[in-house]
Amino acid sequence: MIPLGAQGAVWLVSGVTDMRRGFDGLAAMVQQQLGEDPLSGSLFVFRGRKGERIKVLWFSGDGMCLFTKRLESGVFTWPQAVSGAVHLSAAQLAMLLEGIDWRRPKRVLGRGASASGVR
Repeated sequence: MIPLGAQGAVWLVSGVTDMRRGFDGLAAMVQQQLGEDPLSGSLFVFRGRKGERIKVLWFSGDGMCLFTKRLESGVFTWPQAVSGAVHLSAAQLAMLLEGIDWRRPKRVLGRGASASGVR
């Protein structure tokens, strides 16, 4: 499980990242490209060139953590911007990690349910 820190900020780092980068290289990108502190407790999400792999970097209070995920089919939804960052909510991060398009989520009503929630 990826915890949200006290700040709870999740930043999607725009553009393409060399997925060979590790803790130090990604932390340097956070500092140089975003002007953010990688030790702030925020989560920083990076995507590789092909789009099927992401890395999440965060500071847990006693050390840096790095989570990697590769989709077996499909790609992770990513903003078109080539620089900067996009702020995500915890719910959007959860959708991203599941390979769901977090930009346009749609609520699907179950069988027998109405829009008001009354059957």
